[in-house]
Amino acid sequence: MAKRSDTQGRLDDAARAGWLYYVAGRTQDEIAAAMGISRQSAQRLVSLAVAERLIKVRLDHPIAACLELAERLKEKYGLRHAEVVPSDPSGSSSTTGIAEAAAAEIERWLRRPEPIVLAVGTGRTLKAAVDQLPPMECPQHRIVSLTGNIGPDGSAAFYNVIFSMADAIKARHFPMPLPVLCSSAEERETLHDQALVRSTLALGAEAAATFVGIGELGVEGPLCVDGFLGREEMQSLVESGAAGEICGWVYDQQGRLLENAVNERVASVPIPSRYTSAVIGIAKGQRKIKAIAAALRGKLINGIITDEASAEQLLRL
Repeated sequence: MAKRSDTQGRLDDAARAGWLYYVAGRTQDEIAAAMGISRQSAQRLVSLAVAERLIKVRLDHPIAACLELAERLKEKYGLRHAEVVPSDPSGSSSTTGIAEAAAAEIERWLRRPEPIVLAVGTGRTLKAAVDQLPPMECPQHRIVSLTGNIGPDGSAAFYNVIFSMADAIKARHFPMPLPVLCSSAEERETLHDQALVRSTLALGAEAAATFVGIGELGVEGPLCVDGFLGREEMQSLVESGAAGEICGWVYDQQGRLLENAVNERVASVPIPSRYTSAVIGIAKGQRKIKAIAAALRGKLINGIITDEASAEQLLRL
């Protein structure tokens, strides 16, 4: 019999302790007795299970204040889907809460027995959401990436999520084998004319559900931080009235895609039509309010997953 490594053995123990605590409802004293360890060791194993993301917690009880905010957002912006999660006043994470809610909504779509095309963007929030998905068998569905999976230096884009998602749910997946931004409009046209790329573009247009992050602009925005745009080019965009971006597509404060040199180089699949797809944006936080509001005004998205504080600001605009 193969001998377990110390690391694997400790993770096995952590998983057992986590199951006893969160699923079986045992106290730490009872876990200690069941596993033949001290109470302090049991506590450390439960903490390790959480730290290693062996435990995923989902709150199934809707909070009345969040439900009310979601209904008001749907009414104000004409949305087909809105979900608002509680805010953590002292938290600094840009993904906590909304990632878990997004994972639950993605899972609901994937549980459908009829085959669908599900499109995904990229970014930190979507990656956090995909990390929350349970293992599933979904051979009937097709998952398509709206965004290129190649970084500015030719390496795989770190926050591209389609491969980890496809691995989790065992579905056919169709990556976009291109950079997020091409070097020129001519290069984009040449790349989009390739047969494999044309099929991915066509598949993206068929999406029944689409999940995208919403990026703020500025030198701290993801396009700049991740190296796709230089500081001067980004500052020029902001000065020209750009308010946000989805999958690299830059839009103004009214949610209109800008006709500029940046959008001419975007290699991403066009954002699917809100008339044929549930296009759900996932974002929260003060830095993103301007970008979220513009996407809602321009009806680039018809669904939103956000938190209480962001929802309240969006309703005041």
